[in-house]
Amino acid sequence: MIRNLLFDLGGVIVDIKRDNCVRAFEELGLENADSYFGEYAQSGIFLGIENGSVNIEEFHKALREKLPAGTTDYQIDTAFQKFIVGIPARRLEALRELRCKGYGIYLLSNTNPIMWRGILASEFGKEGLRREDYFDGMVTSFDARSCKPDAEIFRYTVENLGIVPSETLFFDDSANNVEAAKALGFNAVEVKPGTEFTDYLP
Repeated sequence: MIRNLLFDLGGVIVDIKRDNCVRAFEELGLENADSYFGEYAQSGIFLGIENGSVNIEEFHKALREKLPAGTTDYQIDTAFQKFIVGIPARRLEALRELRCKGYGIYLLSNTNPIMWRGILASEFGKEGLRREDYFDGMVTSFDARSCKPDAEIFRYTVENLGIVPSETLFFDDSANNVEAAKALGFNAVEVKPGTEFTDYLP
């Protein structure tokens, strides 16, 4: 029996556009900006802030060394958050409805503290609510110090949220993340482009 629904953010709840972020960093003057951003995972210093191995101050310092003199932390954060397009209201409504139906609603996201405290907080606040009003528990990669599809972040999620994998349905837009979850006993579905997570509900 499925008791819990565990959601990825990007590509599942949040609309994202990688190219917007790449273009913003190119405009700031970051060489080879395209090489840092994948569809489902980042590399270099961008991976570091996502897996918690570097903090915001270290992230800013490392990027300023790669950017023209005078580039501000605000400019860096603004460019970084161009990755996020937004959260459609219908998805926020769906999350609230599912919670009312008695499911445990949880979040597991590869993300970073800049987006988490910035644009993502704003997007979840559009209805005048907080993230805690949509989810019974949340795990971010920077807190877990591990990123999907590593098994460690799934183990961390089970321990910290107190959920049973066999009773949990995981939604992610990455096939690799879905397979990693299944290998650890989760029920899991890949949310494909052009579909909604509501299309895969039990």
